[in-house]
Amino acid sequence: MKRFIPFLKRPPRVPVIRLQGGIGTGRTALSDAGLAPVIEKAFRMKPAAVALAINSPGGSPVQSSLIAARIRRLAAEKGVKVYAFVEDVAASGGYWLACAGDEIWVDDSSILGSIGVIFASFGFPEAMARHGIERRVVTAGKSKSLADPFLPQKPEDIERLRALQTPIHQAFVAHVMARRGNRLAEGADLFNADVWAGGQAVDLGLADGIGHLVPKMKEIFGARVDLVPLGMKRGLLARFGLSIAEDLMQSVEDRALWARYGL
Repeated sequence: MKRFIPFLKRPPRVPVIRLQGGIGTGRTALSDAGLAPVIEKAFRMKPAAVALAINSPGGSPVQSSLIAARIRRLAAEKGVKVYAFVEDVAASGGYWLACAGDEIWVDDSSILGSIGVIFASFGFPEAMARHGIERRVVTAGKSKSLADPFLPQKPEDIERLRALQTPIHQAFVAHVMARRGNRLAEGADLFNADVWAGGQAVDLGLADGIGHLVPKMKEIFGARVDLVPLGMKRGLLARFGLSIAEDLMQSVEDRALWARYGL
Protein backbone atom coordinates (compact mmCIF):
# COMPACT_ATOMS: atom_id res chain seq x y z
CA MET A 1 0.00 0.00 0.00
CA LYS A 2 2.86 2.37 0.83
CA ARG A 3 4.12 2.34 -2.74
CA PHE A 4 0.90 4.05 -3.85
CA ILE A 5 1.39 6.98 -1.44
CA PRO A 6 3.88 9.33 -3.14
CA PHE A 7 4.95 11.33 -0.07
CA LEU A 8 6.05 8.25 1.90
CA LYS A 9 9.71 7.54 1.32
CA ARG A 10 10.38 3.93 0.38
CA PRO A 11 13.02 2.19 2.54
CA PRO A 12 16.30 1.22 0.86
CA ARG A 13 15.92 -2.02 -1.10
CA VAL A 14 18.68 -4.63 -1.12
CA PRO A 15 18.13 -7.78 -3.20
CA VAL A 16 19.82 -10.82 -1.63
CA ILE A 17 21.07 -13.32 -4.22
CA ARG A 18 21.56 -16.78 -2.69
CA LEU A 19 24.55 -18.65 -4.15
CA GLN A 20 24.18 -22.03 -2.46
CA GLY A 21 25.81 -25.30 -3.57
CA GLY A 22 28.28 -26.58 -6.12
CA ILE A 23 29.08 -24.64 -9.27
CA GLY A 24 28.71 -26.34 -12.64
CA THR A 25 26.40 -27.14 -15.52
CA GLY A 26 24.16 -29.67 -13.78
CA ARG A 27 20.47 -28.87 -13.51
CA THR A 28 20.67 -28.12 -9.77
CA ALA A 29 24.17 -26.59 -9.78
CA LEU A 30 24.96 -22.88 -9.76
CA SER A 31 25.51 -21.83 -13.36
CA ASP A 32 25.60 -18.59 -15.30
CA ALA A 33 22.60 -19.64 -17.40
CA GLY A 34 20.56 -20.55 -14.33
CA LEU A 35 21.50 -17.44 -12.36
CA ALA A 36 21.34 -14.89 -15.19
CA PRO A 37 17.62 -14.09 -14.70
CA VAL A 38 18.12 -13.77 -10.94
CA ILE A 39 21.14 -11.48 -11.22
CA GLU A 40 19.55 -9.36 -13.94
CA LYS A 41 16.39 -8.98 -11.85
CA ALA A 42 18.36 -7.89 -8.79
CA PHE A 43 20.05 -5.03 -10.65
CA ARG A 44 16.80 -3.95 -12.34
CA MET A 45 15.18 -3.29 -8.95
CA LYS A 46 16.96 0.08 -8.53
CA PRO A 47 18.62 -1.28 -5.40
CA ALA A 48 20.56 0.61 -2.78
CA ALA A 49 23.01 -2.29 -3.00
CA VAL A 50 23.06 -5.99 -3.88
CA ALA A 51 23.99 -8.66 -1.31
CA LEU A 52 25.35 -12.11 -2.11
CA ALA A 53 24.66 -14.90 0.41
CA ILE A 54 27.39 -17.41 -0.44
CA ASN A 55 27.68 -21.01 0.69
CA SER A 56 29.63 -22.90 -1.94
CA PRO A 57 32.55 -25.37 -1.94
CA GLY A 58 33.33 -24.52 -5.57
CA GLY A 59 33.16 -26.40 -8.84
CA SER A 60 33.53 -25.26 -12.44
CA PRO A 61 36.06 -22.42 -12.90
CA VAL A 62 34.35 -21.34 -16.12
CA GLN A 63 30.90 -21.02 -14.53
CA SER A 64 32.46 -19.26 -11.52
CA SER A 65 34.10 -16.76 -13.86
CA LEU A 66 30.95 -16.19 -15.91
CA ILE A 67 28.74 -15.64 -12.85
CA ALA A 68 31.21 -13.27 -11.19
CA ALA A 69 31.75 -11.37 -14.44
CA ARG A 70 27.99 -10.88 -14.89
CA ILE A 71 27.68 -9.49 -11.35
CA ARG A 72 30.60 -7.11 -11.84
CA ARG A 73 29.39 -5.96 -15.26
CA LEU A 74 25.94 -5.07 -13.98
CA ALA A 75 27.34 -3.48 -10.82
CA ALA A 76 29.49 -1.19 -12.98
CA GLU A 77 26.63 -0.39 -15.38
CA LYS A 78 24.19 0.46 -12.58
CA GLY A 79 26.68 2.02 -10.19
CA VAL A 80 25.61 -0.39 -7.41
CA LYS A 81 27.80 -1.66 -4.60
CA VAL A 82 27.89 -5.42 -3.97
CA TYR A 83 28.32 -6.97 -0.52
CA ALA A 84 29.27 -10.66 -0.22
CA PHE A 85 28.39 -12.61 2.94
CA VAL A 86 30.01 -16.02 3.44
CA GLU A 87 28.14 -18.66 5.43
CA ASP A 88 29.83 -22.08 5.92
CA VAL A 89 32.15 -22.04 2.93
CA ALA A 90 33.41 -19.87 0.08
CA ALA A 91 36.17 -22.08 -1.24
CA SER A 92 37.68 -22.46 -4.70
CA GLY A 93 34.93 -21.32 -7.11
CA GLY A 94 32.90 -20.21 -4.09
CA TYR A 95 35.65 -17.72 -3.21
CA TRP A 96 35.78 -16.66 -6.86
CA LEU A 97 32.11 -15.68 -6.46
CA ALA A 98 32.79 -13.93 -3.15
CA CYS A 99 35.35 -11.73 -4.89
CA ALA A 100 32.53 -10.37 -7.05
CA GLY A 101 31.61 -8.40 -3.93
CA ASP A 102 33.13 -5.01 -3.20
CA GLU A 103 33.26 -6.13 0.43
CA ILE A 104 33.40 -9.68 1.83
CA TRP A 105 31.94 -10.38 5.27
CA VAL A 106 32.29 -13.70 7.07
CA ASP A 107 31.41 -15.62 10.19
CA ASP A 108 34.22 -16.50 12.62
CA SER A 109 33.83 -20.14 11.59
CA SER A 110 33.44 -19.64 7.84
CA ILE A 111 35.99 -21.39 5.60
CA LEU A 112 37.55 -19.35 2.79
CA GLY A 113 40.23 -19.78 0.18
CA SER A 114 41.32 -22.86 -1.76
CA ILE A 115 42.65 -20.63 -4.52
CA GLY A 116 43.80 -23.49 -6.70
CA VAL A 117 42.72 -25.97 -9.35
CA ILE A 118 42.11 -29.70 -8.96
CA PHE A 119 41.61 -32.61 -11.31
CA ALA A 120 40.38 -35.78 -9.57
CA SER A 121 39.40 -39.18 -10.91
CA PHE A 122 39.75 -42.90 -10.14
CA GLY A 123 41.96 -45.64 -11.58
CA PHE A 124 40.87 -49.24 -12.13
CA PRO A 125 43.61 -51.00 -14.17
CA GLU A 126 44.63 -53.46 -11.40
CA ALA A 127 41.03 -54.34 -10.58
CA MET A 128 40.40 -55.03 -14.27
CA ALA A 129 43.51 -57.20 -14.52
CA ARG A 130 42.42 -59.26 -11.51
CA HIS A 131 39.13 -59.99 -13.23
CA GLY A 132 40.70 -60.76 -16.59
CA ILE A 133 39.25 -57.67 -18.27
CA GLU A 134 41.26 -56.18 -21.11
CA ARG A 135 40.88 -52.51 -22.06
CA ARG A 136 41.08 -51.94 -25.84
CA VAL A 137 41.48 -48.36 -27.02
CA VAL A 138 42.02 -47.03 -30.53
CA THR A 139 42.45 -43.26 -30.94
CA ALA A 140 43.22 -40.77 -33.67
CA GLY A 141 45.29 -38.23 -31.78
CA LYS A 142 47.64 -39.22 -28.97
CA SER A 143 45.79 -37.25 -26.29
CA LYS A 144 42.32 -38.75 -26.84
CA SER A 145 42.86 -41.24 -24.01
CA LEU A 146 44.13 -38.59 -21.58
CA ALA A 147 43.65 -39.72 -17.95
CA ASP A 148 41.66 -42.81 -18.96
CA PRO A 149 40.67 -44.37 -15.58
CA PHE A 150 40.92 -47.87 -17.05
CA LEU A 151 44.55 -47.45 -18.14
CA PRO A 152 47.65 -47.05 -15.92
CA GLN A 153 48.48 -43.43 -15.14
CA LYS A 154 51.18 -42.08 -17.43
CA PRO A 155 53.73 -39.34 -16.61
CA GLU A 156 52.87 -37.53 -19.83
CA ASP A 157 49.20 -37.42 -18.78
CA ILE A 158 50.13 -35.82 -15.46
CA GLU A 159 52.31 -33.28 -17.26
CA ARG A 160 49.52 -32.45 -19.69
CA LEU A 161 46.93 -32.02 -16.92
CA ARG A 162 49.24 -29.71 -15.00
CA ALA A 163 49.78 -27.71 -18.17
CA LEU A 164 45.99 -27.32 -18.41
CA GLN A 165 45.66 -26.36 -14.75
CA THR A 166 48.33 -23.66 -14.81
CA PRO A 167 46.47 -21.04 -16.92
CA ILE A 168 43.24 -21.72 -15.01
CA HIS A 169 45.05 -21.16 -11.71
CA GLN A 170 46.64 -18.01 -13.11
CA ALA A 171 43.20 -16.68 -14.11
CA PHE A 172 41.92 -17.34 -10.58
CA VAL A 173 44.89 -15.54 -9.03
CA ALA A 174 44.45 -12.62 -11.44
CA HIS A 175 40.77 -12.32 -10.46
CA VAL A 176 41.60 -12.25 -6.74
CA MET A 177 44.41 -9.75 -7.28
CA ALA A 178 42.20 -7.50 -9.39
CA ARG A 179 39.43 -7.48 -6.79
CA ARG A 180 41.45 -7.49 -3.56
CA GLY A 181 45.09 -6.86 -4.45
CA ASN A 182 45.60 -3.77 -2.27
CA ARG A 183 43.90 -5.46 0.71
CA LEU A 184 45.88 -8.72 0.71
CA ALA A 185 48.52 -9.23 3.39
CA GLU A 186 52.01 -8.60 2.01
CA GLY A 187 54.27 -11.63 1.83
CA ALA A 188 51.52 -14.17 2.60
CA ASP A 189 51.35 -17.29 0.44
CA LEU A 190 47.66 -17.11 -0.45
CA PHE A 191 47.54 -18.94 -3.77
CA ASN A 192 48.60 -22.48 -2.85
CA ALA A 193 45.01 -23.74 -2.32
CA ASP A 194 45.11 -23.44 1.50
CA VAL A 195 41.90 -22.59 3.36
CA TRP A 196 41.42 -20.36 6.40
CA ALA A 197 38.77 -19.74 9.05
CA GLY A 198 36.89 -16.42 9.01
CA GLY A 199 39.09 -14.41 11.35
CA GLN A 200 42.27 -15.68 9.68
CA ALA A 201 40.85 -14.74 6.27
CA VAL A 202 40.20 -11.20 7.55
CA ASP A 203 43.77 -10.90 8.86
CA LEU A 204 45.10 -12.03 5.47
CA GLY A 205 42.91 -9.58 3.56
CA LEU A 206 40.82 -12.27 1.90
CA ALA A 207 37.77 -10.80 3.68
CA ASP A 208 36.92 -7.42 5.15
CA GLY A 209 35.46 -8.31 8.51
CA ILE A 210 33.26 -10.46 10.71
CA GLY A 211 29.61 -9.72 10.07
CA HIS A 212 26.27 -11.33 9.20
CA LEU A 213 23.99 -10.25 6.39
CA VAL A 214 20.90 -8.89 8.17
CA PRO A 215 22.59 -6.90 10.96
CA LYS A 216 25.26 -5.57 8.61
CA MET A 217 22.70 -4.37 6.06
CA LYS A 218 20.68 -2.75 8.84
CA GLU A 219 23.83 -1.08 10.14
CA ILE A 220 24.60 0.37 6.71
CA PHE A 221 21.10 1.13 5.35
CA GLY A 222 19.02 1.48 8.49
CA ALA A 223 16.61 -0.73 10.41
CA ARG A 224 13.91 -0.39 7.74
CA VAL A 225 16.06 -1.79 4.92
CA ASP A 226 14.00 -3.97 2.56
CA LEU A 227 15.89 -7.25 2.04
CA VAL A 228 14.48 -9.11 -0.99
CA PRO A 229 15.55 -12.79 -1.23
CA LEU A 230 16.30 -14.07 -4.74
CA GLY A 231 17.57 -17.44 -5.90
CA MET A 232 17.53 -20.04 -8.64
CA LYS A 233 14.18 -21.74 -9.14
CA ARG A 234 13.95 -25.48 -9.59
CA GLY A 235 12.38 -26.64 -12.83
CA LEU A 236 9.01 -28.39 -13.03
CA LEU A 237 10.58 -31.84 -13.42
CA ALA A 238 12.79 -31.30 -10.37
CA ARG A 239 9.86 -30.18 -8.22
CA PHE A 240 8.00 -33.39 -9.03
CA GLY A 241 11.07 -35.60 -8.61
CA LEU A 242 11.08 -36.79 -12.22
CA SER A 243 14.84 -36.60 -12.70
CA ILE A 244 15.90 -38.94 -9.94
CA ALA A 245 19.00 -40.37 -11.64
CA GLU A 246 20.44 -36.97 -12.50
CA ASP A 247 19.62 -35.62 -9.04
CA LEU A 248 21.37 -38.60 -7.45
CA MET A 249 24.55 -38.07 -9.47
CA GLN A 250 24.50 -34.35 -8.70
CA SER A 251 24.02 -35.14 -5.01
CA VAL A 252 27.03 -37.48 -4.99
CA GLU A 253 29.20 -34.82 -6.66
CA ASP A 254 27.99 -32.16 -4.23
CA ARG A 255 28.64 -34.36 -1.20
CA ALA A 256 32.21 -34.95 -2.40
CA LEU A 257 32.77 -31.18 -2.69
CA TRP A 258 31.27 -30.40 0.74
CA ALA A 259 33.10 -33.31 2.41
CA ARG A 260 36.46 -31.68 1.65
CA TYR A 261 35.54 -29.04 4.25
CA GLY A 262 34.06 -31.37 6.84
CA LEU A 263 30.46 -30.49 5.95
